[in-house]
Parts: sequence; C-alpha cells; structure tokens
Amino acid sequence: MRAKRHFLTAAAATLTLGFACSAASAAGLFTLKSKSFEDGHVMPKKVSNVNPTGKAPNCVGQNVSPELHWTNVPAGTKSLVLLMFDPEGRAPFGVSHWVAYGIDPGKLTGFAEGATSKDSDQYVGGKSLMGVGHYSGPCTPPGQTAHHYTFTLIATDFAPDELPAGLTREDLTAKFGSPPSPHVKGVTGMIGLFVNPWHR
Repeated sequence: MRAKRHFLTAAAATLTLGFACSAASAAGLFTLKSKSFEDGHVMPKKVSNVNPTGKAPNCVGQNVSPELHWTNVPAGTKSLVLLMFDPEGRAPFGVSHWVAYGIDPGKLTGFAEGATSKDSDQYVGGKSLMGVGHYSGPCTPPGQTAHHYTFTLIATDFAPDELPAGLTREDLTAKFGSPPSPHVKGVTGMIGLFVNPWHR
C-alpha cells in the first residue's frame, strides 16, 4: 500500500505539471512531508474551508493550513513553487486551491500549521479558483469517494522576487515553457485525502 501511495504521489506531481523530475541531489531525495497528515491518508477535518455564512455547506472545517516541510532542495534552486490542486473537483477541470511561489529555500524549510491560511510575506501569493493567494481548504461535495488533494513542490531557478503576484496556476506553469523546462530543478509532492461526511 505504501509503495502504491508513493507511486501515485509521484505520478500526480509529474502529470499535473508535465515536468520530469531531475536527479536527486547527492544529499538525498527532494521530499515534501507534513506533520498534519501522512501522504495518501485523510487530512484532519480542520483543514477544510470554513462556512461562516451558511452558504457553503460543503466546507466543514476551520481552514487551518497543514504543516508542510521539505528537505534536500536541489542544487541551483533559487525559489520554490507550491501548488495545491484537486483533480476530481468540478470535473473534468479540477480545482486550484492554492498557488504560492517565490519561496526562498535559503530562508525557509517549511510552513507551520495555520501559517498560510492568510496572506504572508513568506511567499508570493498567486490566485486560486477562490480568487485568493493564500491556502483555501477542501470543500468536498458529500457522497463522493475521497478527493486527492495534490500538493506539488517545484524547485526553480526563478529569483524569489522575479514573478509578479496574482498568477493563476495556468499563468504560472506557462512561465516554465514547454517541458522539459530549463527552469525546473526538481519536483516532489504528496497527496492528502478528504471526504464529506468526514471520517478517517
């Protein structure tokens, strides 16, 4: 099961962007992990978006962004891109939940739980389907199999301040050009599941 999960994670990260992962650095594999949930497992209920007005009944949580951290950033990396995407949302198009870039690997090795639930100077905020630059948690429709929320971390040669704020996922990936992109130093990812009604 674990081998299958890692295969699905790697495949999703690669297929989502169409980029091939570069060779791992000598120090080890470029890896994205979370203390909030295990790769391929259900995320805690609190990571789901909030329903403050009662008009979004599929949002059953508190929009607490998960803890995320990375190791073994590839040599030559100037900034990191972090994308959160639900391939099953609003079929067949998917839902872009979070677009963050300009993350300086010399200053950051991760984000604390809840740290990206609002705008932050730790990254450049893009524009999700919800129209914001910070984390927007799942609002999974009820009565469906668990959605696979894919977190993709891309090591790039873009300077942290090189790209303007407010780019959508499509705008951002267009900046990389046709794959294999010379701007990509490596890619890694992980998947968090969410289901409504929520259960482990």
